[in-house]
Amino acid sequence: MNKLLSMGAKLTPLALLAASLLAPGSAFAQEAAEAAAPVAASFDKGDIAWMLTATLLVIFMVLPGLALFYGGMVRAKNILSLSMQVFVTFCLIAVLWSIYGYSLAFTSGSAFFGGFDRLFLKDMLDAAGNLLPAATFSKGVYVPEYLYAAFQMTFAALTPCLIVGAFAERMKFSAVLIFAVLWFTFAYLPIAHMVWFWAGPDAYTTAEAAAAATAGAGYIFQMGALDFAGGTVVHINAGIAGLVGCLLIGKRKGFGNSSLAPHNVPFTMVGAAILWVGWFGFNVGSNLEANAFAAQVFINTFLATAAAVLAWTFGEWLVRGKPTMLGAASGAIAGLVAITPACGWVGPMGALAIGVAGGLICMLAVIKLKAMLGYDDSLDVFGVHCVGGIVGAILTGVFNSPDLGGTGVYDYVAGTWGFTSIGAQTWIQIKAVLVTIVWSAVVSFIAFKLIDVLIGLRVTEEVETEGLDTAEHGERGYHM
Repeated sequence: MNKLLSMGAKLTPLALLAASLLAPGSAFAQEAAEAAAPVAASFDKGDIAWMLTATLLVIFMVLPGLALFYGGMVRAKNILSLSMQVFVTFCLIAVLWSIYGYSLAFTSGSAFFGGFDRLFLKDMLDAAGNLLPAATFSKGVYVPEYLYAAFQMTFAALTPCLIVGAFAERMKFSAVLIFAVLWFTFAYLPIAHMVWFWAGPDAYTTAEAAAAATAGAGYIFQMGALDFAGGTVVHINAGIAGLVGCLLIGKRKGFGNSSLAPHNVPFTMVGAAILWVGWFGFNVGSNLEANAFAAQVFINTFLATAAAVLAWTFGEWLVRGKPTMLGAASGAIAGLVAITPACGWVGPMGALAIGVAGGLICMLAVIKLKAMLGYDDSLDVFGVHCVGGIVGAILTGVFNSPDLGGTGVYDYVAGTWGFTSIGAQTWIQIKAVLVTIVWSAVVSFIAFKLIDVLIGLRVTEEVETEGLDTAEHGERGYHM
């Protein structure tokens, strides 16, 4: 899912059909396809098997992983409400992705939005009935576009589900679903296009061709920002939306005056563990190929998460006097978030450093910043996802340096690895973070305000007191 320059360990020669096998929906692919007779693309069974597995892992990390992680942190009277919001939002966005989302994110258009070439997932077969290919990050290596669209669907469906944790226990179910549609359409899709849309490696044959291909890519891609698996697109994007939501909706009844403690921390621990396992599909699947380089992404994801758990645990021990299971579970997610943009660009020691930084900084954001500013981010979406995403995105620019064990950036034309400087790349990363924050915050603010005018955002005080499970869904999570 790293739509930036290739990190593939295997760089094959330009295949005979390379001109027709470029990124899905790109102008380059369409022009070449019109000029050539339909010929079935050659796919590697290992790549297909891995990408099918990775796609399933991402579904698993949401259902049941995220639902359990979030569900354990709310009060017992709201566990089904929270679970419904995650479950139904995931399904809703998956359907919208097939209708228009994939097309707007991953076809040619402007620097901010794609076009309509893949509405309803159309035209993914050639005239002879063969599955069309989507580019990976090695020249001459492809996966079926249907599979690429399915993998990307899981990312799109997951991201709005993250947001609901910020205003858990007080927002109407109907308002959650309407917000998900608006935010997905006007925040997720354009950010995904800006960060990840490009023409594919086979378009980079000469300096002139490379310049033309980059000019047709997404706005943040053109900056040269590095985001391997979604630090900006998923985590910062969702985290800032969650902050806007919890500020506009207001604090939970009893916030600061009565106990709002998690009702089932073991659920949260199990959910965090499932998320960790599923995240290997999220990060390693973003390599798009079952090649040797996937091993580097795997170990980076593993190490950063372990380091973040330790950093949060010992940091909380020092700050609060006692280490908690909730803190350790939150540390795991903070590490996963922080390494997500960097996992394909850094070495193992860089991953450890990012994990420690992510764990400590997110812990301070949750324990200190939240208390200092007084906002009620119920399940710490901003403190973990937005803050962790910012830490990881910026440190990607630091630890991508080959001097610090990073990979640098591959030049498809020259066939060599290069790196400008830590300062230059870090500044690019900061600009990408700022664009994402501003875009998502503006879209979220407008969407929340519009919904509030139309149907209202918040449940009544009586419903909040009773619990959303029975009041909104007519059932209980537990019968004593």
